[in-house]
Amino acid sequence: ELVVQFQVLNQSCQCLAWKPRPVGVWPCPSESQHVVAGYSDGTVRVFSVSRTEMELKMHPHAAALTAITYSTDGEMILSGGKDGTVAISSPRTGMTIHVLADHKGSPITVLQCTRKQYHDFGVEGGELWLATSSDRRVSVWASDWLQDKCELLDWLSFPAPAGPEGLDSLPPSLAAFCPWEHGVLVYVGFGLQKEALFYSLRKKQVLKKISLPAFATSLSLSPAAPFMAIGFGDRLLRLQPCPAGAPQDYAGHDDTVHFCRFAPSGRRLLSASHSAVLVWELTGA
Repeated sequence: ELVVQFQVLNQSCQCLAWKPRPVGVWPCPSESQHVVAGYSDGTVRVFSVSRTEMELKMHPHAAALTAITYSTDGEMILSGGKDGTVAISSPRTGMTIHVLADHKGSPITVLQCTRKQYHDFGVEGGELWLATSSDRRVSVWASDWLQDKCELLDWLSFPAPAGPEGLDSLPPSLAAFCPWEHGVLVYVGFGLQKEALFYSLRKKQVLKKISLPAFATSLSLSPAAPFMAIGFGDRLLRLQPCPAGAPQDYAGHDDTVHFCRFAPSGRRLLSASHSAVLVWELTGA
């Protein structure tokens, strides 16, 4: 059932994210739910679902947006553009606080935030976040939004063979923090081998590798159990136990599985291809 619809004329919505609920706060029926969306003209719009209206419009980018997310407390919006710039903006004031050009020249494919203790890595800040660009680079940052601090913690570059294809035709570069193993991130992308890499931010090295049947086109890590969901270009969705175990492969899509995402409970998985959105129930996970 379609509940509410927002329409922006003459612009395509490239990415979106739900505003997270504050930790320890029970859902309130009267509480406003918000969605932030990034558009092809470089604008960011915040919509109130409960009030069915646009609350804020910002223009932090000169190029189309390719990734967007909220900070874990919902107080900041992180957005990435096709030109590789990352902007950090406040939905309260509508002001852009930081513009980071470290990935400039390559589209941002992933932005993700996670809570952390600042002493975990010897830097100040209550939040860890990563940015991934399509040139196989991942930057990891520690931030203290209240103190206006943003410090680069690690910089990863993954090698790949030279190919005649253009960058747009290559599999995407994707990374995610590991929910069940703190201080570890998982990376998949075009490279020397078809594999998922587990990288330790503490040891500054790859801890383990999991072989894949093809280069991944989408990735999601379960927040409730050590499982990865990986989509492929041949209409295949794989559920991979970690760190080891027999994978389960599922067909059903009509095209490349370009998106997959676990529900917060970890009991359901949503995947999408060209003209199909599937919802899977993980009974055994």
